[in-house]
Amino acid sequence: MKQKNFDVIIVGGSYSGLSAAMSLGRALRQVLVIDSGLPCNRQTPYSHNFITQDGEKPAVISAKAKLQVDLYKTIHFYNGLAVGAVKRENGFEISTESGEVFGVRKVLFATGVKDLLPEIKGFADCWGISVLHCPYCHGYEVKNEKTAIIANGEMAFEYAKLISNWTKDLRLCTNGKSTLTLDQIDALKKHGVILFVDEIEAFEHTNGYVEYIVFKNGKKTAVKAVYAKPPLEQHCSLPVTLGCDLNEQGLLKVDAMQKTNIAGIYASGDCTTQMRSVSIAVSTGSFAGAVINKELIDEDF
Repeated sequence: MKQKNFDVIIVGGSYSGLSAAMSLGRALRQVLVIDSGLPCNRQTPYSHNFITQDGEKPAVISAKAKLQVDLYKTIHFYNGLAVGAVKRENGFEISTESGEVFGVRKVLFATGVKDLLPEIKGFADCWGISVLHCPYCHGYEVKNEKTAIIANGEMAFEYAKLISNWTKDLRLCTNGKSTLTLDQIDALKKHGVILFVDEIEAFEHTNGYVEYIVFKNGKKTAVKAVYAKPPLEQHCSLPVTLGCDLNEQGLLKVDAMQKTNIAGIYASGDCTTQMRSVSIAVSTGSFAGAVINKELIDEDF
């Protein structure tokens, strides 16, 4: 790219990054969006709970968004991976895998997270298709179906309570020795939740649609959907390199204005919240763009 200096660099060009870019483009800002093209929901067939886009394919939403954002002539796109970031006197320098270096006044990380999937055969194949993380995103489509939850302890109990809103045909798989309390087990049984404490061997599925959970003792249970919350890590390590704090869930800490603890660095979307949905990513990105623009105005006025 010929242009090397920008008002804002957005690292991550999915829903949140594109939304922020539109906000900034409409504010006449020189913006560079750096994106490597690997959104975390790339395997998910349909997006839900986002008005005007309910039931649309995620890739269609992002492609349409990029076409619209690209109409703003001060917004530029770089297809690649940001691998380096350094604080300078008047802002930051962001470097890419191919060796290019860009100067910028403000940085927004909209880089999402990486799910650390368990070593269960078939889990990765079903992730985002029939193995789900959010009932608000996908619960309606599998309402009243045979459903399993993979979790243990307090989280398992609360997760089961939540999912029971969408189906009463529910089984809880602790994938090993249960750490539930006796009172929790009694409450689950009272509400018809079947408890499995055996370790899981595999998911039998067809094209990502789960049919059976198979346990290591040879038993299996038929299901149409599975809920799980695997651990996660930041998809991009640059915020931490720059000194940005993480919370106990491994998410970037931001305040109500999407600001991190490092001046000039903002974050939005999945890398900042457990509420992982397209609508929330879009909302926080749009808001972050407006906040960044106001800060630039205040600095220059």
